[in-house]
Amino acid sequence: MELLRLEQEMIMGQGQKEASLEEEENMKDEGLSSNLWTVVSMIIFLLIEIWRQDYLDEHSQEPNLEEDDSTILGNMFEGVTLPNKAMLACFYEQCIRGATNDAARTREFVEGFADDMLEALRSVCNRDADMEVEDSIGIGSMYENWRVNKPLICDLIVPFSPPEPYRFQSQIWSSEISIPPDKQGYGKIKVCRPDEGGTGCICDKTKLGEDMLCLLHSKNNMAKMNREMEDLLCCKNTQYLDTDQVMKWFQIAVTKAWNKISRKYEFDLTFSHLDAPGALKIKFRSGKCITFNLSPVVQYEDSDVYFMSHVSSSSMLNDTSSSIYWFLSFAVYERRFLKDVIKRLPENSCHLSCLQIATFLHGKQCSLTGQSGLTNYHLKTVLMHLLLARPYADWDFDHLEARLRDMLNYLKKCLQEKKLHHFLIGNPKIPETTQLPEVFRYAEPLNLFRPFVLHRDLYKKTVDMFNEMLKNATVLINEYTLHIPAEHTHIINKVS
Repeated sequence: MELLRLEQEMIMGQGQKEASLEEEENMKDEGLSSNLWTVVSMIIFLLIEIWRQDYLDEHSQEPNLEEDDSTILGNMFEGVTLPNKAMLACFYEQCIRGATNDAARTREFVEGFADDMLEALRSVCNRDADMEVEDSIGIGSMYENWRVNKPLICDLIVPFSPPEPYRFQSQIWSSEISIPPDKQGYGKIKVCRPDEGGTGCICDKTKLGEDMLCLLHSKNNMAKMNREMEDLLCCKNTQYLDTDQVMKWFQIAVTKAWNKISRKYEFDLTFSHLDAPGALKIKFRSGKCITFNLSPVVQYEDSDVYFMSHVSSSSMLNDTSSSIYWFLSFAVYERRFLKDVIKRLPENSCHLSCLQIATFLHGKQCSLTGQSGLTNYHLKTVLMHLLLARPYADWDFDHLEARLRDMLNYLKKCLQEKKLHHFLIGNPKIPETTQLPEVFRYAEPLNLFRPFVLHRDLYKKTVDMFNEMLKNATVLINEYTLHIPAEHTHIINKVS
């Protein structure tokens, strides 16, 4: 009887266990189905979000020229008025064109002095162990003819290369996984030995006889090459060119070069500030000063793109968080684009006038409220985008007021979206005559306003400064043209 009872309990327990296992399996199947559906839903949502973001990126940077301009400008500039085209034309002739009369003479003087300095620099450097410098190249507002705010600063870049048999190997953010995503627009420069990349000694490919010795790769020479890498301006324990080391080398070389030729000149030369490689200041005995930047750069492959160790605060936001990342400058291509587009614009075009007035207002506002995240380079980028978006005939000087409004409207829209695309990177609409390498033409668009997404305080300060600039624009222009000389009255009559 007892055995029978135990057998029955075992049979019942086994049945309950099987039922429990079956219930667990059903629950697992239901859980897997639920999880699978959740994953599929998330994937569909992400695909929709990616498509939406791509669509917005594609269209957000293009001005909608089909909308009613008066409606757009009325909403964007509510409570803000700009002077009429007659007053703007007079303001431009009186305060801007006259202020840039000596720009050509300044460029000529600086270029001649820079050539003399670089020649002296070559003579004081060790040709067998030091970097080799090339001739300077003029870039920026002074060479694109839109510099307004004084002092009239010339920006010159000086390409340099390592001594033989070393070479530079470029690595840019769009083709290197090792470059972090927050370094878009940057790259690294590797200093390569002769045997790296398969372009050096052949001893690693051929077995040498016992009586043959490789003069390059003997043990003593290898130790010597390791020591020399530390002297080639590389970051410690790496083969990557160090921006700080390059700055120190260049400042020392410039000092030696000036000591050699200083007797020829009747002025003093000093560094205007020490956190840039070649920020130089010439001071004459009369008290007049001329400032210019002489910046060492590295050429990217065979193009006119250059790696810059330090970026002028007047052109771009500077980021010096790591000394092995170099900023890529497209200034030569931008100058080429502006030079080519003039051939298609009306003879009396207002495109540079718009940029000059905007930079004038921006400079005056910054002198009142301090610097912000908005730079003159951003203003130039806005202009270049509009040059491709607007018909060339719309840039006649008679449309100065309308085009200036377009620029400010476009910039405010970009600030609201925290998105301003680089003009050349990822822009397939740029003309073929610009000859930009395809690796940049077809890269992902680069957002110049990305710092505003990461730094809320900087964004708020920039927006406040921009709004104040808009409010003060009319008052400022009227103030500078309040007393109009007699020789300028014909301008108002002609425009009116």
